[in-house]
Amino acid sequence: MAVSPLDFYTALVRRNIDFFTGVPDSLLKDFCLCIDENVSKENHIIAANEGNAIATAAGYHLGTGKLPLVYMQNSGLGNALNPLLSLCDREIYSIPMILLVGWRGEPGVPDAIQHVKDGRIQLDLLDVVEIPYEIVSGDQTDIQEKVHGGIEKASKESQPFVFLVKKGSFATYETKPAAGDAGRMLREEALQIILERLEGNSVIVSTTGKTSREVFEIRDRKGQSHSSDFLTVGSMGHCSSIALGVAIARSERDVVCIDGDGALIMHLGSLATIGKAGPKNFKHILINNRVHESVGSQPTAVDSMNVPELVRSTGYEHVYSVEGKDELVALFDEFSQQEGPSFLEVKVRPGSREDLGRPAIPPTDNKKAFQEFLGTQ
Repeated sequence: MAVSPLDFYTALVRRNIDFFTGVPDSLLKDFCLCIDENVSKENHIIAANEGNAIATAAGYHLGTGKLPLVYMQNSGLGNALNPLLSLCDREIYSIPMILLVGWRGEPGVPDAIQHVKDGRIQLDLLDVVEIPYEIVSGDQTDIQEKVHGGIEKASKESQPFVFLVKKGSFATYETKPAAGDAGRMLREEALQIILERLEGNSVIVSTTGKTSREVFEIRDRKGQSHSSDFLTVGSMGHCSSIALGVAIARSERDVVCIDGDGALIMHLGSLATIGKAGPKNFKHILINNRVHESVGSQPTAVDSMNVPELVRSTGYEHVYSVEGKDELVALFDEFSQQEGPSFLEVKVRPGSREDLGRPAIPPTDNKKAFQEFLGTQ
């Protein structure tokens, strides 16, 4: 029997935890939905990345003396390790907090390939960085005691404590569906238009999650080669930096980065780096659906931003924004012919096909074919 998200949340609140921040994870989706409905906007911050979440939680503790909770996927621990070890560690500022971490890639549990190693080394990693933890699963009846014990340890020892959550631990949390964006395309519709209009010699680097999955399936349906596409299955937020490196190395080819709003926000400083480097062959397309769709459709912070103005301020030469199919078709040729770095924001509505699969080729084969396409293999 799975853990009720509301029961888990109530156990935290009873022990004076009232501030939540983090980056959404599919294993924690139902708990995050519970937080959305029960915590004020001021006390629930969906962070740009996991390191930001740790730092924000540390600031909340400094300002209140209370324990905050930070949620994340275990792959996000990479972003979190620097502030965990150089800010919160007992040998530095000794800042207590609770971490709720989804255990993607747990040994023996099937998962996407990019999570397998993270999952396999998860317990060893926590041991090496000396962060105490408890494993949470759906078949335990002592969840209240575990929550109490973890909070007590974090408080008494003044350090972070991890609840490592197995797949399927949380029961479904029923919530009202979000309002749609009437009139806007789905991401897959936008991708079809984009892929149809790119020149055959163009190089594509697509972002983590459903974007790369849809690029792969569009190519498959059309019987096209995947060799021009680098499908970034992991390393969320770094797609544009990968594309920048390719663009610098192959200045004679157009390099098209297909990005997502959550990924862009995660490492926003890459915009400044790209703008300063100024590669003329760099085309940056943002598919903006305003949510972290791959992990539960929690909102990103993009609604609080003027994306085109932000991008212009970092040195991009040409910046466009569209939200309708006709607009995208009409403007795309002009965008693709500009000397860059150029940026195109495509506003879409959230959603994807229920039967959407994952790339059917291993990442190493994708890399080999991609380098052959570039002539560097």
